[in-house]
Amino acid sequence: MAEEQVVKKKRVVDPNSAAYKLGQITARNYTEAWEAKERGEKIGWCSSNFPQEIHRTLGIKVVYPENQAVAIAVRGGGTRGCDEAEAEGYSNDICAYARISAAYAKNPHAPEQDMPLPDFLLCCNNICNCMIKWYENVALDLNIPLIMIDIPFNHFYKATPEQIAYVGQQFRDAIAQLEAITGKKWDEERFREVCACTNATSKAMLRVADYLQYEPSPLAGFDLFNHMGVLITALGAPDSAAAFNQLADEYEALIKAGRSTFRGEREDYRIMFEGIACWPHLKFTSKSLIAKNINVAATIYAVAATHVYNTFDEMIASYYTIPGAMNLELSRDRRVQLCKANHVQGMLVHTNRSCKNWSGIMPEMSRQIGEICHIPVVAFDGDQADPRNFSEAQYETRVQGLMEIMQENKAGEQHV
Repeated sequence: MAEEQVVKKKRVVDPNSAAYKLGQITARNYTEAWEAKERGEKIGWCSSNFPQEIHRTLGIKVVYPENQAVAIAVRGGGTRGCDEAEAEGYSNDICAYARISAAYAKNPHAPEQDMPLPDFLLCCNNICNCMIKWYENVALDLNIPLIMIDIPFNHFYKATPEQIAYVGQQFRDAIAQLEAITGKKWDEERFREVCACTNATSKAMLRVADYLQYEPSPLAGFDLFNHMGVLITALGAPDSAAAFNQLADEYEALIKAGRSTFRGEREDYRIMFEGIACWPHLKFTSKSLIAKNINVAATIYAVAATHVYNTFDEMIASYYTIPGAMNLELSRDRRVQLCKANHVQGMLVHTNRSCKNWSGIMPEMSRQIGEICHIPVVAFDGDQADPRNFSEAQYETRVQGLMEIMQENKAGEQHV
């Protein structure tokens, strides 16, 4: 008897759907950078939370090493990139994004996601100070200029006028440096247009995320991770807001039809997923929750790159509210507000070996969130891009424990 041939069906995405359009916007960023490079224009590598209003106003094409590292990790190349960096002497304690990027700068080819080498670098340390050394090393290796905006960790609940003035001057200095490097000129009218698009896209994505408040939710919270790339690469693009608003409309239609993108049998439990996605194991971490009818109903990470503001000073202040730059009190209060609004019953924390700045305050912060919201909190070890720092068995054990506590809590509520 001949062996049965198993043929995997390729997932077909409706080209008229919001998900398809958002995917095309992300892909377009790479295409436009390659085309600009071929025309002889200077292109850059940019850290994810560098003020994108600057380079988009100037019409300069940039690509994002963090996004590339995610693509490489999701598609199975994370170990190779980390191994290559470690062979060059980089410690495996360094952020996996940085290791993958350093390896690519030395050997610029990755079958998972190629992107052009830069002529300059744009760096902002409101994520972490590892970013500074990462970009300094790439600048040294490639002998190219590095433009740096320093946004220090914010120990206050709101950015002070002095902090805003400090970063505002750097904003203007970065513009002058880019004008000198690229020959392109700043245009105030164009700047206002970009700011309007940034606000519209941010509001549209926040509208999408608000649908997680519904019980049951019309979407699986992990779905939002698939669309984050647009926030990083095309927040100020004119078509991004329309695509996100279409996505929100699609979720509205699912509510009316009594349907959801969540693939569990039903939504028994709603949790906050805290931290950066464990990209190399995204499918496993998601399916494990789905199998237990647990939906991610809240995440700070998916909307971290949104910026809503009215004035120049408010724009600068917004870049002080990136998760890595906020103090514990403000970070805690934002998560508490989200947990309460989205009716969360538990919290699953990714203790991310790569992101020490984010993960370092999580034990105390999550303890406080658990007490304030009266929800159980469990943590698992992982990594945003290095697949070697994750254990399926540990993850399953922690998720099972979280589910059992939520199950007991629900049973107790029903008997009250």
